[in-house]
Amino acid sequence: MDQRPRLEDVAARVGVSTASVSLVLRGVPGPSTETREKVLAAAAELGYRPDRTASLLARRRRHLLGVMLDVLNPFHAELVEEIHVEASSKGYEVVLATLTRDRDEDRAIETLLDFRCEALILLGTDASEERLDALATQAPCIVVGRTAGRAAVDAVRSADDVGVDAALDHLIGLGHRRIAFVDGGSGEVANARRRGYRRGMRRAGLEPQVLRGDHTEAGGIRAGRRLASADDRPTAVMASNDRLAVGLMDAFLRSGIEVPKAVSVIGYDDSTLARLAHIDLTSVNQDAPSQARQAVLAAVTRLDGGRTTREEIVLVPHLVVRGSTAPPPVV
Repeated sequence: MDQRPRLEDVAARVGVSTASVSLVLRGVPGPSTETREKVLAAAAELGYRPDRTASLLARRRRHLLGVMLDVLNPFHAELVEEIHVEASSKGYEVVLATLTRDRDEDRAIETLLDFRCEALILLGTDASEERLDALATQAPCIVVGRTAGRAAVDAVRSADDVGVDAALDHLIGLGHRRIAFVDGGSGEVANARRRGYRRGMRRAGLEPQVLRGDHTEAGGIRAGRRLASADDRPTAVMASNDRLAVGLMDAFLRSGIEVPKAVSVIGYDDSTLARLAHIDLTSVNQDAPSQARQAVLAAVTRLDGGRTTREEIVLVPHLVVRGSTAPPPVV
């Protein structure tokens, strides 16, 4: 059995806390001169020697990247798979914290910090700039899918205005003039895509029509039901993400409205949902592998390279045309 004196033994001999003993032995300012002398004397009397192995373990880098994601978002799942591959190639492991019905962003992020992750990669976060600034004081932080504003964090995102323009250009080129948009809610990503839609429609001389949504299939179903019962139903609908688009298509199918014969539908993300044969959704591809690669690279250049300057990497998306879009019906 190891009978070597411990830090606690020195603290007990002097009658101070182990934290005070640690500060004295490490030469850190704080304890009084009297306390410092007593601690050093007690350590010498007891023959205390610091545990070098424990000290090294305490200082050892963990090489953990913490990733926050929405467990129900298929695009986030694709990003995480690519992040794992890229992190592994750089000698890092990945810790995941998911958003669920009863687990918000703050709880997920606290979990990653509790695991002592060296950097945080936040997928689609809605955190404010002030919150991001606060997180950046605890660990390097990379937001994926949105701008970071003035926050002292890195950002990796797709140029949402370019993606929305590509979708609108496709529909307008097919002959559509009444094009509605199902919104994704109040988050940063949804805001950017809604602004892009409004701007693109006005530039084309068309009237915007925005329906409330929330980036879920249920939100798409609700919007689809409203459109299905409308007398002036649009001939095409763009959704803020693929989950909304799939909900829309479900509502149309149940209402006897054929896609794309009666109404065309476009999504955003080009997720695994869009590629299923029975869905066959035209969607904007954001290049998940490149986003993941750039996010991991941003973390590694801070952790291993000592980079302190803020970076924003903007990737150009492209439209993948499938079977959910066609020319408008002839009236």
